[in-house]
Amino acid sequence: MTIAALLALIALPAEAQWKWKDKSGHVQYSDLPPPLGTPDQDILARPSVQRRNQPATTTAPASAASAAQVVSSASSPLAPKLVDAELEARRKKAEAEQGVKNKAEEDRIAAVRADNCARARAQLRTLDSGIRVARTNDKGEREFLDDKQRADETLHAKDAIAADCK
Repeated sequence: MTIAALLALIALPAEAQWKWKDKSGHVQYSDLPPPLGTPDQDILARPSVQRRNQPATTTAPASAASAAQVVSSASSPLAPKLVDAELEARRKKAEAEQGVKNKAEEDRIAAVRADNCARARAQLRTLDSGIRVARTNDKGEREFLDDKQRADETLHAKDAIAADCK
């Protein structure tokens, strides 16, 4: 008795197999239906047991969309599996959370760019004003910018403005 039950359990997955001929004439086996567009005469075997994910047909579906899903799943053996409502809700929630994270990251980047833009414009105003600009070198000594260094800093500030001030 135990052996018969064990053999029946082992045979169940094999029973839920699709068998069809592909376009090149080779026989294919899968637990998923053949690709759409496969002619009915090329489908050699369909699973004989009803899928677990398929809901039972009710007399009054909750909405018109669910009624269409029930009718389409009942009428076509090649129809895709219906999505679990809880799984769909979790997927939508995860997508919404990802959208919020993406928006927050975009806002952070925009704030950094705006700060960089303001700093670059202030630096350019300082360089264009003609006042002597000094900076501290590696030894901690103060040194003033010569004309070439001032021109390089001006070019650098203009590049930063072009990149961050849009």
